[in-house]
Amino acid sequence: MITGVILAGGKSTRMGTDKALVELDGTPLATHVAGTLRSFLTTVVLVGRESPIGDLDVLPDRNSGIAGPLRGLATALDCVKASSVLLVAVDQPFMSADTLRRLASLASPDRAVVPVADGYRQVTTALYPTSWAREAAQEADLQGSIQTLLDRMPHRTVGPNEWQSWGEDGRSWFSVDTPQALDDGIKLYGAAARDE
Repeated sequence: MITGVILAGGKSTRMGTDKALVELDGTPLATHVAGTLRSFLTTVVLVGRESPIGDLDVLPDRNSGIAGPLRGLATALDCVKASSVLLVAVDQPFMSADTLRRLASLASPDRAVVPVADGYRQVTTALYPTSWAREAAQEADLQGSIQTLLDRMPHRTVGPNEWQSWGEDGRSWFSVDTPQALDDGIKLYGAAARDE
């Protein structure tokens, strides 16, 4: 079983307001992302928040001393009742449901599945086994990151040749960090997530 996990614990300093609540086509980004995950997953949670958005269950970060996405991942791996978590960021509303489904189909009990674009691992659009809970917590204690966790843990990369063959064009890891990025994303990908 796979649980969809939406990272929503950042401070949104570049956006200037809570990114989870920023509207795209009249709907909060968190709702867009959740809708894409719910098109094929039964359980979706919002990590890093105290208060819910709509009907989304929330999972507050367990260690406030850790900064960055690893805090949310470590919390999710430790708390969810699933074999894997499909981790996505709340500021990636243009993601393709088909790409996420294909990542989920590559699930393994002991290795992550991580797309690579422009030479970088796209760690916030990736699949992680919950068997990594202890290692993620240790990495967090060392003030590491998801990237440094991946440096020492087994993972399968999905390179451009593979994800482009799925019809993915980069939208699934396009981040809306600023109001300008939101405008750019709308121009590039339209007003809503693509659900094939």
